[in-house]
Amino acid sequence: MDISNKVFSFGQLTSSDLILDANYEGGSQKNAGDDPISKLMGCGNQGGFRYKGSLTEGNIELCVLYSELSDPDWPDTLDSESGIFTYFGDNKKPGYRLSDTKKKGNLILEHAFSSLHMGKRDLIPPFFVFTKGAKGRDVIFRGLAIPGAKAMNQGNDLIALWKTKNGQRFQNYRASFTILNAGCIPRAWIRDLWMRDPLSGNAPIQWKNWRNTGEYNPLLAPKAKRYRTKTEQLPSTELEDKILKSVVSYFKSHQDREYAFQKCAAELARLMDSNIIGYDLSRYWRDGGRDAVGKYRIGTEDTSITVDFALEAKCKGKDSGSGVKETSRLISRLLYRQFGLFVTTSYVAEQTYKEIVEDLHPVIIITGRDVANILIRAGYNTEDSVHQWLEVSFPSRDKNG
Repeated sequence: MDISNKVFSFGQLTSSDLILDANYEGGSQKNAGDDPISKLMGCGNQGGFRYKGSLTEGNIELCVLYSELSDPDWPDTLDSESGIFTYFGDNKKPGYRLSDTKKKGNLILEHAFSSLHMGKRDLIPPFFVFTKGAKGRDVIFRGLAIPGAKAMNQGNDLIALWKTKNGQRFQNYRASFTILNAGCIPRAWIRDLWMRDPLSGNAPIQWKNWRNTGEYNPLLAPKAKRYRTKTEQLPSTELEDKILKSVVSYFKSHQDREYAFQKCAAELARLMDSNIIGYDLSRYWRDGGRDAVGKYRIGTEDTSITVDFALEAKCKGKDSGSGVKETSRLISRLLYRQFGLFVTTSYVAEQTYKEIVEDLHPVIIITGRDVANILIRAGYNTEDSVHQWLEVSFPSRDKNG
């Protein structure tokens, strides 16, 4: 059966299998009954955490994690290449304790991850990940998930984070799940879960193996195309566009525009990857085609090596791209044990991007959309917060001052 771009109508939901990346349509009555997840899974019809069973009795048969992947304060992400789903809990406003939430989602996370750490996997329900579909109440099935990951220790898989909102501090969880390598979940197993028989003959073998052995078998989906079109490099949402415009407009009026944006580009790289441990900016009179050189640490504090990298930065409007001339300046100066970062607030011409990828140049391309998302994930998700970060980090000064 061809399952590419598979769409299930609302009337089919009570008998449908769960097929990876298939779209499940919502109803047309314009009320809560249009929700497709409740029809598919037999759980609640609202919220990010939806479960079937009794939380107070410790008998949760299954749990759904739903995300629109669009909350700038709590940016849930699905990394299809590693199979890791990062999901934030449901304490998203001040005035409540970490686990004192209406849907008890954070309690579910606490129970699942504490059971994982104690080796009591039999107490952990299967998690089903859904994200917003193309229209209305439609949803897309993203996979069968389990808490934790193969290469992640207990100190990193569930983390309580502090956040400040309206001058008040509060905590929420950031949880890491692994999407199992199971492309189709049979309807019969969903029914078995309702009957509290998670290890039935209909259960996916990947789920059984994990329950019995603790073995992680993630769904790894490397991208077939490693270069991006102009559209894919530029903001795709109104928030991304506003954040990027804030950056460009700030440096457009900066007295020290080029040099200041070099520093900004290097700081963006550090926000992207904490293993960047330092950098030195080029001087105006010594610019040799790279705006910064830095050190990237591989390993731990006690045992590590550092690898050199070079960085080139271009602050442009989103309609002004970079081509071969600009990227080749960076590539030509990469030495042994070096890689390059090309940071632009715009885009790299598609043919140039393609050639960099196909010629296997060790260059990471950070474009306008990436710049916006790096800032959003770092908590700078409003125009005011971005402007404040820019003013504090890169104050305007006279070149000769």
